[in-house]
Amino acid sequence: MEMKRKVLGYITKGEEPNWELLVFKHKNMPDEGFQVPGGSIENDELIIDALYREIEEETGIPRNELVLKGKVNKTNYYPENKDTVYERTVFHLNYIGSPRTEWEHLVISDGEDNGMIYCHQFIPVDDLPKLAANQDQSILLL
Repeated sequence: MEMKRKVLGYITKGEEPNWELLVFKHKNMPDEGFQVPGGSIENDELIIDALYREIEEETGIPRNELVLKGKVNKTNYYPENKDTVYERTVFHLNYIGSPRTEWEHLVISDGEDNGMIYCHQFIPVDDLPKLAANQDQSILLL
């Protein structure tokens, strides 16, 4: 079984317990469901650099608009119909940039999501829909 190392970012705004979480959908594939920013850690890349790189690629939010609150969890995810395990390290970050509620972002990357448009929004944690690919499995640890 192949192992792929991944990072996920739970980006919140507001004050606990009234946090809102940043989620997105693919503009042209909304049936894939809501997701949080994240992706693969490149060879020889520091995990924290992968986290900030993936967030900026997928959301347009630069590192200086985020405050790292800490590591939330490390889990394994076994996607259906794949002989792969994703080792996911989940981080909590606080958004401190200019006010945003909803926006679209064109992904420019070397990855398979290059050219995709993601529709972002902040949703109160208490009202979160189920996230795709079990990405919400660590929400209760925030």
